[in-house]
Amino acid sequence: MRAALARRGNLYLRVAATVMIALILHVFMNASWTWLWVGTYAAAQLVELVLIRQMLRQPSPGRALRLAVAAMPAITSTIFGFLSIPLFASSIRFAPTLGGLLLAGALLNVIVVNSSLRSATISAAAPHVAYLLIAPFVARWANPASALASALWFGVLLLILSVFVAARTLERALNAEAAAKEEAERRRHEAEEAVAAKSAFVAMISHELRTPISAILAGAARLHSDLPDAASKTHAQLIGDAGAMMRTLLNDLLDLSRLDAGRMAVEQAPFDLRQAMADTLRLWRPDAQKKGLRLRVEGAANLPRWVAGDTLRLRQVLNNLLSNAIKFTGQGAVTVRLAAREAGDGLMFEAVVADTGQGLTEEQMARLFTPFDQLAANVAREHGGSGLGLVISRELARLMGGDLTVTSKPGKGSRFRLEVRLEAAQAPDARTGGAVIDGARVLVVDDHVVNRRALELVLQSFGIQPTLAESGERALELLHSEVFDVMLMDVYMPGMDGRDATRELRAAEGPNRHIPVIAVTASATAKDWEACHAAGMNAHVAKPIDPSQLHAALSELLPVSASRAAA
Repeated sequence: MRAALARRGNLYLRVAATVMIALILHVFMNASWTWLWVGTYAAAQLVELVLIRQMLRQPSPGRALRLAVAAMPAITSTIFGFLSIPLFASSIRFAPTLGGLLLAGALLNVIVVNSSLRSATISAAAPHVAYLLIAPFVARWANPASALASALWFGVLLLILSVFVAARTLERALNAEAAAKEEAERRRHEAEEAVAAKSAFVAMISHELRTPISAILAGAARLHSDLPDAASKTHAQLIGDAGAMMRTLLNDLLDLSRLDAGRMAVEQAPFDLRQAMADTLRLWRPDAQKKGLRLRVEGAANLPRWVAGDTLRLRQVLNNLLSNAIKFTGQGAVTVRLAAREAGDGLMFEAVVADTGQGLTEEQMARLFTPFDQLAANVAREHGGSGLGLVISRELARLMGGDLTVTSKPGKGSRFRLEVRLEAAQAPDARTGGAVIDGARVLVVDDHVVNRRALELVLQSFGIQPTLAESGERALELLHSEVFDVMLMDVYMPGMDGRDATRELRAAEGPNRHIPVIAVTASATAKDWEACHAAGMNAHVAKPIDPSQLHAALSELLPVSASRAAA
């Protein structure tokens, strides 16, 4: 079948070559009979084409059809090569040469077209080889007085040997190419498996590391608020800063792993662009003032208010650019120029972060977006960091429909230009009333005691004394006997996981059937969130727990729950 399909693709070329040969012989040798040869050859090709089409239509072609298709290469070759006999027998000068060229070209065509199957090659080449072996006899009969006719044997044998060697060489080359493709495919598959295994390992390690980091951050915050003396508060703040640094490094590694695996996704949600920029810049003003730098902002008043995009990822990129600008600028200023322009049916937001630092060389800029590269040996020692921030920032910018570029000259500072595509949006409806957080009845479900204790500490700072459950089964028992306002549910637990427990809660009758459920997990991917929402969960927060994020989620859900409880 492979050989037949290859021959079908070459059919028009063979028929066109036959017509050209007949035309040349008709013009220069007055051989009008060659058109009969053309008609016979074209008819044979048409029969072969019909047989091939019938075979393609039938899922299991019969033996007779398969034999007919297999025999057609030999039949068409017999018809095509027959022209060499009258050419070899002709007394016209160079006619025997044309016969030899005809058979040589036909053999080369057979080798190229049928190289994927040896039996098809032999079937199509055998008639041409037979004509070559007959040629010396014909030439001797047509030219009995020519001693050179006997020498045709050597030329024929040499041609047959050359064609055989060419066929073997081509077959070996094709086999080597197929083996190389198979090896490349195998290595690609191994590389994909290695990337998947690495991503799984990073996800597992990050999940395990987020548990102690959550406890460190929650415990440090509680100590900082409870301890009375300044020295103890300083020690608690040190623990909290170290935990925050660990969380940042862990998030960088996890983000890089998701980007490598193609699992990173960005959201499209309405947010206040001006407020987001103001909050981001307000965060870095103390750091700039501490180093004696001016943090200037231009163009903020001209930004649109409400847009749709991923405010979390946008602020993540800007935070990284501002952090680097302040970190590597010794004196002078860091200037942030903000602008937005129409781009098709959306907006293109642009933020340029320019500093007056030492600048970058061409060699440094070439390495700037290389993972784990710190440009100089003393950078990590003096400034810390993982060397992943800019790599992740550029990939996030591209995911958001833009890019991150840099221009710099040694001694003249650097200029990072961020572009992100946003959509125009309307301001969301204002909420009536305020969320009652203090005293809310919250059920915390997590299989790890450290996580339960960390969540308890965070909730206690909101004025909430939660109820704790160590498994999905235990949570369902409590939900059938007590009434809660909201539930924090760990997603991945042994036995009944958080999603299964939520499905069972929604399916059963009881006082908490419609309770808001907040998913809590370290695997914070869009696919995970979609699965959580499909299971009946209402919102999500990622580990390590960010108190402000948890407070926002509770504020969003608790008023609905409180009104239902009152009813």
